[in-house]
Amino acid sequence: MRPAPPARPTPHPHSTAWDDAHPRPLTLDSAPLPEYGAGSLADLLPTLAAGMAVPGTTTAIPELAPADRNCVFLIDGLGWEQLKAHPEEAPFMTSLLAASRGGTGRPITAGYPATTATSLASVGTGLPPGAHGLPGYTVRNPDTGELMNQLRWQPWAPPGSWQPYPTVFELAHRAGVHAAQVSSPTFANTPLTKVALSGGTFLGRLSGEERMDTAAEQLAAADRALVYTYYAEVDGAGHRYGLDSDTWRGQLMYVDRLVQRLAEQLPPRSALYVTADHGMIDIPFDEDHRIDFDEDWELKAGVALLGGEGRARHVYAVPGAADDVLTCWREVLGEQFWVASRDEAVEAGWFGPTVDERVYHRIGDVIAAARDDVLLIASEREPRESAMVGNHGSMTPAEQLVPLLEVRS
Repeated sequence: MRPAPPARPTPHPHSTAWDDAHPRPLTLDSAPLPEYGAGSLADLLPTLAAGMAVPGTTTAIPELAPADRNCVFLIDGLGWEQLKAHPEEAPFMTSLLAASRGGTGRPITAGYPATTATSLASVGTGLPPGAHGLPGYTVRNPDTGELMNQLRWQPWAPPGSWQPYPTVFELAHRAGVHAAQVSSPTFANTPLTKVALSGGTFLGRLSGEERMDTAAEQLAAADRALVYTYYAEVDGAGHRYGLDSDTWRGQLMYVDRLVQRLAEQLPPRSALYVTADHGMIDIPFDEDHRIDFDEDWELKAGVALLGGEGRARHVYAVPGAADDVLTCWREVLGEQFWVASRDEAVEAGWFGPTVDERVYHRIGDVIAAARDDVLLIASEREPRESAMVGNHGSMTPAEQLVPLLEVRS
């Protein structure tokens, strides 16, 4: 494990680090760090489990009061800013905003990058990306040299060695807590579920209503319970149609009713936490907002593999070219992206306070995180991703801040 970087203050989500104009070209210390260790997704389940006296877990979000029965409902793609901007579509969740993060009315942070595979692993393991080892949408597998999609787990890698730590659900189950995950049957046996969310009982349910009802039943099944449930289609609608679409608004209205349905069924001594894996931002379809890597000879020079996603890139250089690639990317993108070397990103704490040795070389030689409303697409090698309207991954408030709404019985 690499040593922790020097202590550095963590920006408050509402501090000027999120809001003030940043210097140009962007300096790395202007990138707002996730609240690792005090208010990130990786801190949620350890805090809940510690409140149920699960060995090996500690309270990291001090604002959360213990409960005997805890349920986490993760809504894929519903960031704090998007929720606040749509009170009419989400009246029930809007009514809970003041109760976010233990009554502080504040969000928590996703972690970097703000993307599903990374965030789900952070939730389930209670570890930041530098420890659990899923530091991006696609990353290089150092053992094979291939680019691996960590959401789809392609090409396949042994899950147990890729992410060797026990999940919080496994720790809870060993301690006699009833642990359950309620999600789509599609996810029952996926490698991502195995490394991020395994432990206890997986219950596949097709409809959102069935998931809410089953989650409530699982909460009531024991004196101590830790239950997780999930809904994906807010994210899907945002990617395909954008946040201004009727389809996205319809999905928000639907999931708002699901949250209320679950909240109204909570058994005694329960706490329900509604959160998300990341927020989202719409990117216009023009050359000013979408830079095409596949058509840019400067950006391609010296690059062996392009990983990550449009707003959070991992760049893997051909041997000996890393310094030149870093210089070029800073010159071309440095006014719109935070561009860092691997060591700079690790030392700055982008992936957490430490990075395990097995994870270090999965991170790009160069990291590029978007500050502006811009996307680095790859139209030839990533046609599907390059066509998305809504995007995420970086450290801006729209992507990074997520709710932690609370209902207690």
